Amino acid sequence: MRVVTGIARGIQLISPEGMDVRPTAGKVKGALFSAIQFDIEGREVLDLFAGSGQLGIEALSRGAAGAVFVDNSRSSAEIVRKNLEKCRLADRGRVVVADYKAFLKGCAPKSFGLVFMDPPYASAPVQIDAALRIIDAVDILVPGGIIVCESEGEDRIPDAVGSLSLRKCYNYGRTRIAVYERAAE
Repeated sequence: MRVVTGIARGIQLISPEGMDVRPTAGKVKGALFSAIQFDIEGREVLDLFAGSGQLGIEALSRGAAGAVFVDNSRSSAEIVRKNLEKCRLADRGRVVVADYKAFLKGCAPKSFGLVFMDPPYASAPVQIDAALRIIDAVDILVPGGIIVCESEGEDRIPDAVGSLSLRKCYNYGRTRIAVYERAAE
């Protein structure tokens, strides 16, 4: 698992061991970042269910202003910290050990332009739906901001949640990437 492009291009990231974390496949990550390449520069990023932090780190490498990495696992949080150091991006990233719901409900007035959600596949539909509803309710996504959700291809996803609407859906084998957008004001 490497950083694909940007200032940390080619750096090999540390990946958590075991079955609790499933890193995004390289081809899927490449396609995902091609699809959102113009939605990264200068934005604040939230990487929920961070795991190794590869999605937020890729965004930082490509010009995101800063990133918050949230995971409920202390070992995953430590790996994210190590990966940020390894990529020389620690000054632009903050790692938080917390449940995603608790973090989202308490993070306002902080706002984000790009949110990644890659929960464990077994619970992805429920966690993505809950997170989308909280993000809409607490209003932490800037106008024109996007949310990128990864799940299994057969998972049902909503077309809209409050002010968030499905912009595009991509399928890569068993993986589905759904991109939600908050309308620009």
